Amino acid sequence: MTTFHPAPLPAELTLLHTTVTDPLARPLLEELTHEYSTRYHKPVSLDEEYPPEAFQPPGGAFLLLLERGSPVAGGAYRRYDAGTAELKRIWTHSAHRRRGLARHVLHTLERDAAAHGYRRIYLTTGPRQPEAKRLYLAAGYRPLFDLSADPETIGPLPFEKHLAVT
Repeated sequence: MTTFHPAPLPAELTLLHTTVTDPLARPLLEELTHEYSTRYHKPVSLDEEYPPEAFQPPGGAFLLLLERGSPVAGGAYRRYDAGTAELKRIWTHSAHRRRGLARHVLHTLERDAAAHGYRRIYLTTGPRQPEAKRLYLAAGYRPLFDLSADPETIGPLPFEKHLAVT
């Protein structure tokens, strides 16, 4: 098990636990939807994927990383099974990438999930998202697929990470 600790958040960044229906989340989720639709050449609707309550306590969470009050990154988890949280919607706004913001979101979601009794994180990312694949590998996630295979032949790329018992 790997412990992953990003640098402390700069003072202008704050974390907000909220809901997917929060108006602050809308621009970020719209850009995420557009990015997925463009990369995979098909319409995507995050609103239809899971009901908003899937990402609410006690089984889930949705958070935004704000810079001076504007959303720059976010992510969520939902209950996958009794001991496992599933990460979804990890995203950094295109104007704010390469700053380690997704690492902060990921680390915060891991801590939150562990605090809510989850002992394992599961996630999938798309085969056309190599930056996400690199993030999860760097953060200690174990691929549940053959890393040497062409990602396009696999489909969604599953990962897992066991969380430290606190």
